[in-house]
Amino acid sequence: MQGVGFRPFVYSLATRLGLSGWVGNDVDGVFAEVEGPAAGVRQFLDALSAEPPPLARVDRVSATSMMPNGGAGFAIAASDSTGRRRALISADSATCGDCLAELADPADRRFGYPFINCTNCGPRFTIITGVPYDRPLTTMAPFAMCAACAAEYHDPANRRFHAQPVCCPACGPRLRLLDAHRTELPGEPLPQAGRLLAAGQVLAVKGLGGYHLAADATSQAAAALRGRKHRADKPFALMVADLAAARKLCELGEAGQALLTSARRPVVLLPRRPGAAVADAVAPGNSELGLMLPYTPLHHLLLRQVAGPIVLTSGNVSDEPIAYRDDDALTRLAGIADAFLTHDRDIHIRTDDSVVRPVREQVSLLRRSRGYAPEPVTVAAGFPRPVLACGAELKNTFREPGRSSPTTSATWRTSRLCGRSPRASSTSGGCSTSTPRWSPTTCTRTTCPPSTRWN
Repeated sequence: MQGVGFRPFVYSLATRLGLSGWVGNDVDGVFAEVEGPAAGVRQFLDALSAEPPPLARVDRVSATSMMPNGGAGFAIAASDSTGRRRALISADSATCGDCLAELADPADRRFGYPFINCTNCGPRFTIITGVPYDRPLTTMAPFAMCAACAAEYHDPANRRFHAQPVCCPACGPRLRLLDAHRTELPGEPLPQAGRLLAAGQVLAVKGLGGYHLAADATSQAAAALRGRKHRADKPFALMVADLAAARKLCELGEAGQALLTSARRPVVLLPRRPGAAVADAVAPGNSELGLMLPYTPLHHLLLRQVAGPIVLTSGNVSDEPIAYRDDDALTRLAGIADAFLTHDRDIHIRTDDSVVRPVREQVSLLRRSRGYAPEPVTVAAGFPRPVLACGAELKNTFREPGRSSPTTSATWRTSRLCGRSPRASSTSGGCSTSTPRWSPTTCTRTTCPPSTRWN
């Protein structure tokens, strides 16, 4: 799997053990050749399983003996992009503790920077445009590294050694706050965004896999958001600053606490405490609340600007896909959001928040998306013939035919009316009804022709 920091890990390990050879990425994944004393090579193989980088999971290590070529030193080889692409890509990961410490350190050059990341955390699946996993094949390609970031990137002793999304305020993405008419608002975006939320306004926030709609979860702003989204009674997800804030709203338990703080950072459905201080419109008549902790630097910084929990729900009208492209979001969400907290790093893959529920200290996965996709699900046995396995009606995981596990996650939306999405034309993958954009009032069909394609 690419994107977990395996190349810099292998480089550092081999160098520490005095081995020579190289490691690199290709269309199949990561490849490595090492040579040296037999004891050192055995120690190297053992360490691959025993000491993997934080984002890696090693299921099996296999090795093939080769004739040594007598090379000296160890190197990271240039990536090979030839051949059929089969490499797996890692999921996006919540901001690590080291980056959070830098984010809060006034002496650090990335203090308060909403796009801080390193080899052990940050965006992966949502920014990768192809394999092998290198910066030119991500949406970070337009951002040339400054000298300081480039020095970190090339330093084997640095935590950002070969971290593809590495950036800083001097060379990376920039945050902006726009009003509903796309005019940039003056002042620092984050404090201004906090003031808007405190004033009861609805804020569209560009996240890892798409736009969210945020509102104060303790005020009438939640009811206003529900009306604007045309969302009758389905509960809203909440984001809270930390575990202490989560405990005030829900009974966590060990499993719930572990899920909330995991690198995957899903929405966790938990028993609601009596008198939990959230507005009635957040989860009408529901005995559970869906909580999540901040998982990007931007979320951490935004939560520091507000006094309590916020609603953080998908940026869409009910039953539409989440908006993830800037122009589309600014158009579709203009009637819902009062302002947009956005930035100039593109999202390549739309990804919703994952939703889980602890059940008897186990995990019941209700929606497998950000933090989990596109990692495969291992099955106990193979299949005698290719199988196409599709998930539920609204949120689907597709198993690629001929392989032993589901590897690709996607989001398809359907309308409640007829089971198909009323889009502008059948060529765009939706209903042929000539409506410019779906809303609860624009499609009046009660049936659709059999030839209509799904969106």
